[in-house]
This record gives sequence, C-alpha cells and structure tokens, in this order.
Amino acid sequence: MRSPLPAPRRRSFLAMTGVSAAAFAAGTGRAVAEEDAGGKVPADPFTLGVASGDPLPDGVVLWTRLAPVPLAADGHGGMPPRPFTVRYEVAEDEAFTRVVRRGQVLATPELAHSVHAEVHGLLPGREYFYRFRAGSELSPVGRTRTAPDPRTTPPVLRFATASCAAWYHGHFTAYRHMAREDPDLVLFLGDYIYEYGITQANMLRQGVPLPGPEHAVEINTLEQHRLRYSLFKTDPDLQAAHAAAPWLFTTDDHEVQNNHAGDWSETGVPPSDFLRRRAVAYRAFYENLPLRSVMRPEGPDLALYRRYRWGRLAQIDMLDNRQYRDVYPAGQVIDDSPERLDPRRTILGARQEKWLYDGLGRSEAVWNLLGTGVVMAQIDRDTGPGHLYSNDMWDGFPANRDRLWAAFARHGIANPVALSGDIHRHVAAELKADWRDPGSRTIGTELVTGSIGSDGDGAETDATGRIWLANPHVRLYNARRGYLSCTLTPARLTSEFRTVAYVTRPGAPVATAARFVTEAGRPGLNREV
Repeated sequence: MRSPLPAPRRRSFLAMTGVSAAAFAAGTGRAVAEEDAGGKVPADPFTLGVASGDPLPDGVVLWTRLAPVPLAADGHGGMPPRPFTVRYEVAEDEAFTRVVRRGQVLATPELAHSVHAEVHGLLPGREYFYRFRAGSELSPVGRTRTAPDPRTTPPVLRFATASCAAWYHGHFTAYRHMAREDPDLVLFLGDYIYEYGITQANMLRQGVPLPGPEHAVEINTLEQHRLRYSLFKTDPDLQAAHAAAPWLFTTDDHEVQNNHAGDWSETGVPPSDFLRRRAVAYRAFYENLPLRSVMRPEGPDLALYRRYRWGRLAQIDMLDNRQYRDVYPAGQVIDDSPERLDPRRTILGARQEKWLYDGLGRSEAVWNLLGTGVVMAQIDRDTGPGHLYSNDMWDGFPANRDRLWAAFARHGIANPVALSGDIHRHVAAELKADWRDPGSRTIGTELVTGSIGSDGDGAETDATGRIWLANPHVRLYNARRGYLSCTLTPARLTSEFRTVAYVTRPGAPVATAARFVTEAGRPGLNREV
C-alpha cells in the first residue's frame, strides 16, 4: 500500500509552479480587467480556437488562449510577457443580435495568456453562442449549452465520448465527424496529449511536416507541456469539436507520464521529482482546457473529480483514476498476484470513494454515468486455464470495484453506465454481479470508446480481440479509431460506436460499427447493428 502523502505534495501552488492567486483570479474573471491592458495585441491571437466546459444550469466556463505564434519554441505562443485584456460576449443567436452577457478578463503570462471566463446568469437548458475579442481581433464563434433545470427531466441528452488523441499517429478526423453531430455534451476520458518525443519513427500523420527538434524529446517542463498542447490544439478538427459543445474532462496517464500511479513513476523518477513533473503537467492541463477555477491545480494536486447533473435524467460523475491509486503489485502491469486482491487497494483513494458513494446515495437521476479513464469490467487475458489481469485497469483493484458494486446495491442504483477509454479499441461489455459466474446478474453496462488517433489506422479486429472476446460479458471489440455517440432518454440509452477507416491521411468517412440499446431498469446490451 502507498505510504502517507510526502511533504512535497503539500507545497503551495506558488512554490511548485510560480503562479499567484491574483494571476488565477485574473484569468477566471474574478478580477476586474483594465479597459485596454497590454496595448496592441499581436495579429490573430486566436490560433488555438475557443472552447467551453463545465455546464451548470445558470452558466458555463469559456476558454481561449492568446497565441499568435502557437508553435514558438519557448512555449509562450508569441505573446509579449505582459497581461492583455480579453472581452467576451454570449448571445442567444450565432449572429450576436441578442447578446445576453458581456465581460472582460485579463490573459496573463503566468497562465500562458489563457482565459477561463466563468459566466453566470444564463437560463437552464439553453443553447448559446460565444466569442472573444482582444484589441481589434475577433475569435471564432463557439456553441455551448447550459445544463437543464435540476428539478426537471429533459426528454433527451445527446453526448459523445472520446479519448487517446496522439496527434503524431493520425489526423483527428473523428473529432470533425463528432462536431458535425452537434452533441449537447462531450466527455473526454483521458490522454488529451501524449508526452513522448515525436520523431520520424512514430510520425504516422501524413501530409504535415515533422515538428521541430524541440518536440523530439519526452516532455517534462512547463514550457514543453505548453508547446505540446499548442501542437495538438492547432488541429482544426479538434478546434471544431471544442467549438461545437461544452466538454467535461478526466485524465488518464499520458497527460503526465505513461502508467504513473500517484507519485510513482514506472521509469524510476524519485517521488519528489515526479511530483514536480506532475505539477507542471497539471498546470498546462488547466491552462489549455475550459476548467473552472475550483479545478485549478495546487502544485501536483488537481481537483479533477467532479459531479454534474443533467436535470433528473442523468448524474455524471467524472472520476480521477491516477492521482490516488495504489501502485502496481510488485511493479507489474500484467499479473495475477495475491497483492492484487488486497482488500485495502484503491484506484480512487479513500476521499474520492466516499464522495462517489455519498453522491450515488443522493442521486435522483434515472441514469448514473461514471466517466472513468480505464476499463472497469473484468478482463481475463489468459484464454487457457490460468488467469492474467491488467493492473492498469480496475482489474488491479478488485476490492475497490466490489465496494462500488456494494454502493450500487445499497443505494438502489438501477442504471449505472461506465464510460471509459484508454485501450484504443471500441468495446461494449456487461458488468456482472459475480465475475466467476458468466450467467450471474448483469448490474450495469460499460461503453469503451476507441482512440481518436492513437496507434494509427487500426483494423476491424486484431490479435488482442480474441482475448477480449473470450470473456463472455464482452459483446463488442473493434480496433478502428473513432468515438462513441450516445442518445439518452428516460426510457433507453442508445450507443453508437462510430469509426473511421483510416487516420494516417485525412478525409475518412465515418461509419457505425455497432449500435446497442440499454433499457432503463434492464441493465445490459441489446445489439441493433
């Protein structure tokens, strides 16, 4: 089991990353921006697009980042080292003839000239449009939506899930198709960026030049993380997906480092040094995404797990599977060691577990959606008489999963749905009351989205598919790239696994690999396509 948190974890945010509370307040709209701070803005500072997130019944958070030279090697985006005033408008129509909110905030160099404008006073369950202005420069227009009135049960929620977007492995065509579906909400389930060096050996995206030498090394400084986000976010398809709908987020591992667990690094980085690396990674994560100020990191700690309500139709719990998890048993990712079964092991940490179970106990929603970075269903990777499990997934923490199952039973949660990513494959699985008995009761459903671009073009199936499908509760395995598109009503959840045939070159059409229906009150998967 992991020892108590070491002292470096509790260092102040200022000591770890050098950002003051005043700088954060300026970037979130909690400080009054000077009328024209910064002077003349460099031309076209909105090269990274716009985004919104964290929808509440009365508002959202709006994001942009000023970066006229987004791939400037120093990570500062070509901005002078001083604050700039940024104004925003929110309107009921795309032409901005009915503006309902205006404001201004400071984009500060301490936060890479990012803006997190927290807008309130909007009506629940409404579509809105927004834009930013810096000097005489106007941003693209984004579309967003507020959450419904919590006392109502809306007739439908259309949402998408996505994960694993390695820019260098392929074009983000899946994001473009997702944007065209105009979802109400997007849940991103981890690996928004990748930390690896980008070289000719792993550059599968055709038709674009290899990035400069500053991208060829594994990133671990703040400037390198900022530059990596800039590289990914210059993609027009990603920008289109952000501009189409509000997003919710969790991380997996590659936002920091592959397979990390708490303060443990698989490459042997000492905990104190790894916490510094995590601190700068989380700071860049905050700078580049539409996150509220309550989620700002404090040193290496990021307030990531959050609860959202879509009226009484859905409760959405976005979980953090990395900061609080115990380390791999004996450092092994794949095994079946007795330590894996230790009843004290946790993937969520005691505080997050309590938060989750208490929230389930108070849920009034028809559907309870759990956004988790890694697969929850048990997957035996030994097709013979033995057993092998991935300790990177919930299989490494079966006692924690058992406690979650007990909370489902204790609180009468009839319609739990796990939404996960990580494995670069589309998978649909049924969650079983007793994994030892394939015929045991189904208590929930898991929908695993494939990758946006990671691992290149993919295929309908691969060698790993035989292993996954040997588990009888797995109903779908598809190794193409893509995303999950869902339609949720009080009566049913319809899930469509959307795929693109290739990503190494642009322009692939989208197809539906499989469609399932899950009926309210009857957990499980009914295949339609």
